[in-house]
Amino acid sequence: MGRTVTVKKEGQSLKLFAAKMRGKGRSPLKVNMKDILTGLIGGFLTIFALIILTNITETAWLMASFGASCVLAFVAWNAPLSQPRNIIGGHFVSTLTGLVILHLIGDEPWAMGLAVGLAISFMILTKTTHPPAGADPIIVMIGGYSWGYLITPVFIGSIIIVIFALLLNNLRRNREYPTFWF
Repeated sequence: MGRTVTVKKEGQSLKLFAAKMRGKGRSPLKVNMKDILTGLIGGFLTIFALIILTNITETAWLMASFGASCVLAFVAWNAPLSQPRNIIGGHFVSTLTGLVILHLIGDEPWAMGLAVGLAISFMILTKTTHPPAGADPIIVMIGGYSWGYLITPVFIGSIIIVIFALLLNNLRRNREYPTFWF
């Protein structure tokens, strides 16, 4: 009899666990033409400027995760994870973590996993969580980048994203960006 009760409890727990994954309701996201244009113009101008800087200076100013940062900066501009502290700090902390692991341990698969996990933890600890920056350790380790990558493209590039976000978001009457700096 004890075995039957245990099996039933496990079955109920599994059903409750699975039920959490069904989701409820519909997407709360709205389609707004001004938001579409802000995202289009913001993403275009920011990435285009970083590419032009790369071509003029022959220094890398662009990395893939900056595209995702533009989504947050221009579309989810008022979210806590989209603020300047998070864009700049998140990319800096995550890239630094990736560089430290790369240069201490190497680019083994387990080291990449460790670097991403540590980067997430350090972003939380420093209140600089920025989801696109979670990719930075992978970018650093796959590319085998040196310490200079932390400054260009990461630090200066993320500042450029914030500058465009400041300019374009505040052109909209109903937006005030950022909602916080520190």
